[in-house]
Amino acid sequence: MNTISIVGLGAGDIEQLPLGIYRKLQKVEGAIYVRTMGHPVISELQKEGLAFESFDSVYEAHDQFDDVYEAIVRQLVEAAKHQHVIYAVPGHPMLAERTVQLLIASDEVNVEIKGGQSYLDDLFTALKIDPIEGFQFIDATSFVRDELQLQHHLIFSQVYDAMMASEIKLVLLEDLPPEYKVTVVTAAGSSSEQLVTVPLEELDRAVAVNNLTSVYVPPVKRGSLNHQFFRLREVIRTLRGPGGCPWDQKQTHDSLRKYLIEEAYEFIDAVNREDDEHMVEELGDVLLQVMLHSQIGEDDGFFSVDDVIQSVTEKMIRRHPHVFGQAHVDNAEDVLTNWDEIKKQEKGEEPESLLDSVPTSFPALLQAEDLQKKASKVGFDWDNVELVIEKVEEEWEEFLEAKEADNKAEMEKEFGDWLFAIANVARHYKINGETALQRTNHKFRHRFASMERQANSVNRTLDDYSLEEMEQLWVRAKYEKEEDKG
Repeated sequence: MNTISIVGLGAGDIEQLPLGIYRKLQKVEGAIYVRTMGHPVISELQKEGLAFESFDSVYEAHDQFDDVYEAIVRQLVEAAKHQHVIYAVPGHPMLAERTVQLLIASDEVNVEIKGGQSYLDDLFTALKIDPIEGFQFIDATSFVRDELQLQHHLIFSQVYDAMMASEIKLVLLEDLPPEYKVTVVTAAGSSSEQLVTVPLEELDRAVAVNNLTSVYVPPVKRGSLNHQFFRLREVIRTLRGPGGCPWDQKQTHDSLRKYLIEEAYEFIDAVNREDDEHMVEELGDVLLQVMLHSQIGEDDGFFSVDDVIQSVTEKMIRRHPHVFGQAHVDNAEDVLTNWDEIKKQEKGEEPESLLDSVPTSFPALLQAEDLQKKASKVGFDWDNVELVIEKVEEEWEEFLEAKEADNKAEMEKEFGDWLFAIANVARHYKINGETALQRTNHKFRHRFASMERQANSVNRTLDDYSLEEMEQLWVRAKYEKEEDKG
């Protein structure tokens, strides 16, 4: 098995080329393979008679960098079958060199790393930063926003053209303001070194970039990252901790129960109004309740928000095998069938009753619908909706009989039976009873408010109107230009 010796050409001009590497290159007979001719040292060495064979044409033949790197490695491995290969790369072979990593992983050749000088030392010197404070080195050609540690010194390498600079800018603008200062560093440590600091929004148009260009983003203060999850967690921990808020400190799971329900309903109200701004606010209030309960769990030593997130993440992966596994589904109904089956397997022992999984704390109408759905899965259901409608009429007659008998307790029972039957009708027609009733509530609110406005317009209140007059106001409200949804 032949060997490929890999050397680094340093960060910039020939003054940065290590002496040992220079001497080794001078002894090479034949061509030296280089990833690209676009490095200042190469032109200097060519003047001294050294010959180079580059892979620049490979870049032109492929659209994706991964394809480029794999093609380079194939050619190097093939060349190594016939001769000892010297492969020269910019900087140091072990810094931001994907082709080197692929060669090391290959079982077709031996790889020797002969060294070189990384440009990081010169970069730290130029920027006057100490990486021990926290440092992240990012390949600008391949990164995602979630990976960025914005509280550290952040350096993007391989920012070789304006398009790459633009991509960095667009990603950073998701977290940073347009005026945030970043520094463009070119040819660090060389005689051509250049540092230009610009507002983030001007990154892709303020300065020229080339294959020796990096972009430095200074550490961002924690208070400027309030949109990130860790900040919310810090705030809640502070509120519950020593010197925090007395109200937050005394809360328990029990004392907070009603707030979670209230906030959930307020979010639903914002959805019904199609009010995006308030959806954001109300979802934040729901999340606040989740965070408070999680912090109480952490304070008591039982669980933390990490456990909450892990639990739901793993559940979503388990219950979507058609996305994260090999299962196949044809439609949404198949998804629900799989979901129920997987859920049953997760629970292990069968509950005493099929209906035990329906929380008794649900609102009555929602609880009725879920109870009926569960029962229908074992065939306990009406054959067709006409029979359900007959049941509604039957329950209403029984309510009227109880009314005639002036039996309040029986009236309440029969009225509940009638509502339960109504919920069953809605289920058979695939109507969400809760949503339907909310729409009607909204419609009533809108029309009653219209009646009040009509009365106010003539300096009257509804108290001044007879029932017959109010009926007329109601009719007008139904046909207002601004018709309600429902």
